[in-house]
Amino acid sequence: MHVLNTILLAITLLTENPICEHANISILIEDAKTGEVIDHYREDNVVPPASVMKLFTTGAALEMYGADYRFATNLEYTGKIENGILHGDIYIRGCCDPSLGDLKGNQSFLNRWVKAIRGLGIKAIDGQVIADMSLLDGDASNPAWLGEDAGNYYAPGIFAINYMSNTLNIVLKSGAVGSVADVIRTEPNYPPLQTINHIRCTQITYDGAYVRGLPYSNERYLTGSVPSNRGQFGVKSDLPNPGWLLAYHLTQRLEAAGITVYQPASYIAEQSLKTEVRNVFYTHYSDSLGALIAETNIHSNNLYAEAIFRTFGLYYGHPGTIHNSCEKMRDFWRSRGIATKDLQIKDGCGLAPQDATSARTLVQLLRYMSNSKNRDVWVASLPVSGENGTLSSLCRETELQGRIHAKSGTIAGTKNFAGYIDLPNGDQWIFAILVNSAPTKARHIQTAIQKYLLDVYRNRP
Repeated sequence: MHVLNTILLAITLLTENPICEHANISILIEDAKTGEVIDHYREDNVVPPASVMKLFTTGAALEMYGADYRFATNLEYTGKIENGILHGDIYIRGCCDPSLGDLKGNQSFLNRWVKAIRGLGIKAIDGQVIADMSLLDGDASNPAWLGEDAGNYYAPGIFAINYMSNTLNIVLKSGAVGSVADVIRTEPNYPPLQTINHIRCTQITYDGAYVRGLPYSNERYLTGSVPSNRGQFGVKSDLPNPGWLLAYHLTQRLEAAGITVYQPASYIAEQSLKTEVRNVFYTHYSDSLGALIAETNIHSNNLYAEAIFRTFGLYYGHPGTIHNSCEKMRDFWRSRGIATKDLQIKDGCGLAPQDATSARTLVQLLRYMSNSKNRDVWVASLPVSGENGTLSSLCRETELQGRIHAKSGTIAGTKNFAGYIDLPNGDQWIFAILVNSAPTKARHIQTAIQKYLLDVYRNRP
């Protein structure tokens, strides 16, 4: 039965809704078992997916690497150990783990690293601790991202070593109206940071401050405004060089443990022609990929998505490049029978405004993953309507609470959803609803989409 002929909701609730009538829309809802179309509207229309782009990244990673895959970070040393002194350097070789010392602030792994170094009999290092980030090329900030995003915490540079969520909290002290807020400190402490501060204290009641800067550059430009007379006020920024900070922190831990390090922490960003023998003596492993993609999808973590995405480029050689990551992801989905002719891939997280796909392509991807051996891990990585993550407010306290497992995507004037709807009889729908460039706020678009979903659900045969 073609339900569209009886409920006619896609047009009446979305295209004719004053909120969405001028928006760029693509919709497809299908029965998961039979492939029967439940509802559709311009399902081949190509639009920016925003964070729904993460479905392409996390799905490909699960299929290529497996749910139990873990990112490795190696500790290595050069030179010789004589009489307790390492005549050489300690290297931290990064392999794109997005989770080292992440937002939870868990740095206990550094104690294990110090123990491993002490286990070599090292009591002093006449070299330095060096962060090796050469697995990826130096293009840490995706050139397809908007300039206004660069330097912000949600669009950090992506490196072979990612640390403390690549996020820096710049703590300000706001004063009288019209004054410039004082920069008090950063969390974590990042000694080389230089700020050019033009943040004004005004009568606004929200955070109107912006941070701009580039990866590897320790200069950050602060503009905008913050509420006046608020005391200390935190503004999140990206972390300019997470590899260096990790090497710096490990150096501090070693010194605190009584192991002298004669030279300051350093880093290398590019592959060197210099050949030297390195001895791997400890490997740190991340949580499972299944756990990492759950963080990626449930909380729409751009850093996690982009770090995973950047590993795809390594299939075509080292160092990994953004271009090769795009090509590998496209080739992967094409080889799985997903229509990629109109799929535009510029990144793995959806920040790039040039990313584009259609509702049909998303439904094809979701159908493929629903038949994958990784299906359970995949579905568990998606937020649940009315319950958690970025879907916590969708269909809350309605009959669809807990029945939708989907990824959302949000930017100004845009709200997208793609995933699965569980029906009371055990059947399932696969859906993608993309509403772009509506002349209103994203939360108003979500209200219209929620009403649409509820009406389709209530009018099911």
